[in-house]
Amino acid sequence: MELVPMDLNTSLSIATSGLEATQYAIGVLSQNVSNASTTGYVEEVANVNTKDTTGTGSGVSIGLTTRNVNNALEAGLYTQNADVEALTVKDNSLSTITALQGSTSSDSGSTDTLSDELGNVSDALTTLVSDPTDSTAQSTVISDAQSLVSTISTLSDAYQSARQSAQDSIVSGVSSVNTDLTTIGSLSQQIVALQVQGASTADLENERAEAMSDLSSKVSVTFTETSTGDMLVKTADGTQLPTEPASGSGIEIPTSTWPLSTSDSTLTTTSAYTDPSTLTSDPAAIELNGKDITTSLTGGSLGANIALRDTTYPTMQAQLDSFSYTLANRFESAGLSLFTSSSDSMTFSDGTTLASDGSTTTANSSSISSTNITGFSSTLEVNPSFVSDTSQLVPDGSTTLAAAALSTALGSADADVSGDLAAPSTSLGATGTISTGYSGTQSLSELATTLTSAQAAVASSATSDLSTATTVQTSLATKVSDVSGVDVDNEMSNIVALQNAYTANAKVVTVVQTMWTALLDAV
Repeated sequence: MELVPMDLNTSLSIATSGLEATQYAIGVLSQNVSNASTTGYVEEVANVNTKDTTGTGSGVSIGLTTRNVNNALEAGLYTQNADVEALTVKDNSLSTITALQGSTSSDSGSTDTLSDELGNVSDALTTLVSDPTDSTAQSTVISDAQSLVSTISTLSDAYQSARQSAQDSIVSGVSSVNTDLTTIGSLSQQIVALQVQGASTADLENERAEAMSDLSSKVSVTFTETSTGDMLVKTADGTQLPTEPASGSGIEIPTSTWPLSTSDSTLTTTSAYTDPSTLTSDPAAIELNGKDITTSLTGGSLGANIALRDTTYPTMQAQLDSFSYTLANRFESAGLSLFTSSSDSMTFSDGTTLASDGSTTTANSSSISSTNITGFSSTLEVNPSFVSDTSQLVPDGSTTLAAAALSTALGSADADVSGDLAAPSTSLGATGTISTGYSGTQSLSELATTLTSAQAAVASSATSDLSTATTVQTSLATKVSDVSGVDVDNEMSNIVALQNAYTANAKVVTVVQTMWTALLDAV
């Protein structure tokens, strides 16, 4: 009879531990179901262990909640997130430019490309040569030239607007990156503290994974978890990004103002990010503890905007500046100074300096260089002298100038497109490091078509690459979900099983209580 109370006590203890374990497991499953659609959330696993006393089973004990995660798949997804976001930003930005450029396709019916506008000027000059005294023909040359200049100006303005937008996004992006980094740091502090106590950290790890996923879409980074539970974050080139400020710094995290810093900039055509060692560039560098790490921040939305600001749009601007200068230079060389700059004056390849009022002076040699035409397209205009007096196109009824413009300025003969008349193609931009990427010994029409095609190809490549990258991202996300994601149907099935287990354990408790009552009544 002495064994009976002990057996009943043991049974009650085992059943009670089963109830507690079931409640715990149901709580974990409920957490999974409620976060099934949360970005970066990984399925949590309720760990229950068998318990024994001196070799005899004594129920179950509740272990630590863990995450069902495949680190390799997650790392691959983070990398792909950065690629997709970078291409998305680039594609969205460039779509505005391609919409302005029109199409170079022969069957597109477009009338808005540089080639189209240049062709209109050529046609107007041809008409003028056939009837030089016709005032309407004279006015048409001017209006078509102004339309060409307007198209060039619109493109230049679009480049600068898109570049400024990228700059503004960089400033806001730095703040957002700071928030993610310090959120990771704040959660890591809590995780490290709980691990020391031997407590479960799965919920905090999932919160941290959400911040990690968000950060991975803003910049290419890698994550390494230490043995203590801390998380190290590095850029693609290995630069470590701190997540927690030094003790005593007075910085409370999360924060949007630390560890990276930059400042607003209003960009012009001559603004350029310069040597990282100078820290005096305009736009401002992105700094980490006083060190310029702008070039280390690649991929993601931040990296994409840096590339758009410092490479993509400066190259497009340089291509347009080269075309605009060549347009004015070849017309001036042909003797018809139809195009000039509204900014003071411009010296052409033959040494002629054309002032903004249309007056000219001639030097012994040319002072033009590739770098000092930066922003020329934004100042290009039709010579005011011809605008005020269209008859100057055919002085005394002579078609010599107009005919020369047709045959040489718009010509394709080697003498008309080479030497000093070749379009500048290297050492362009504010830093003198940009190339157009194509030959300058082409006719104006060919240059216009090549420019449009080259820039359209950049946009087309972004669209195509985005489609491919998105497909890969979707595939990776599916694999991650299959391994680590929450299957709501499966979770609900497990809840039913746990419900049955809970009922069974509760039944044991009820039976034991009944037996205890019967035993006490018998005594």
